[in-house]
Amino acid sequence: MYYRQSEREKRGKRGASIDPSGFDAGKGVKGKKRHVLVDTLGLLLHALVHPANGQDRDGGILLLISLADRFPWLKKLFADGAYQGPVFSKALAKVRPQLKVEILKRSEPAPGFVVVPKRWIVERTIAWLNRCRRLAKDFENRLRIATAFVQLASIRLMLRKLCNPS
Repeated sequence: MYYRQSEREKRGKRGASIDPSGFDAGKGVKGKKRHVLVDTLGLLLHALVHPANGQDRDGGILLLISLADRFPWLKKLFADGAYQGPVFSKALAKVRPQLKVEILKRSEPAPGFVVVPKRWIVERTIAWLNRCRRLAKDFENRLRIATAFVQLASIRLMLRKLCNPS
């Protein structure tokens, strides 16, 4: 009699070929990071998912590299404080020299919630995407499938906005 148990033990619980999920030491969570490029309306232009152990600025560079020659009319990029510094600036100058970056920092600590102009656009888009059940938690084993679900969720959002313009 032949048992396949030994092969299964080598594979582990989740299968033989899954993409690694990293650990973000800053937030203390295990999983994946999503980087999204949106327009001023909050509609997705491009998305990238990678393990959480990568820096935000490295993910931003990968996002802009993966854009290739799409969206040549982009002139200005609004980003948060994670994308500041010489590493991101030099990489951006190589990939998109015409693109200017404006870092949107939080203002001085104020009591309660303070809206920073332009910064809420991406946060709002991520909140819209997280309303999709498949994106609410880190369920996916492969990065390309996680990226595909981000794109599908954004297509769903765009169709809703197109059908209900109010």
